[in-house]
Amino acid sequence: MFLGAALLFVQAPGWSLPRTDDSGAKQDLKSAEKGTKKAAKTTSKGVQKGTAKVYHGTKKVFHKTKTTTKGAVEGGKEGAKQ
Repeated sequence: MFLGAALLFVQAPGWSLPRTDDSGAKQDLKSAEKGTKKAAKTTSKGVQKGTAKVYHGTKKVFHKTKTTTKGAVEGGKEGAKQ
């Protein structure tokens, strides 16, 4: 019984050696892949929002220019009649 208990607490030489497989490198690659994927998604969403803002701003300027030009033409016609 004492021998069994002693064997439970004594480490075997093979258990205490560092791991020699590449699981650390594989895990690093997986982490880097996840980080890159997240960065790409974040960048994509930022570009999408920026593009939408530019589109709506351009649309707004177009409509204001159209209205102003129409008013100027009509004002020119009124001025020519006088």
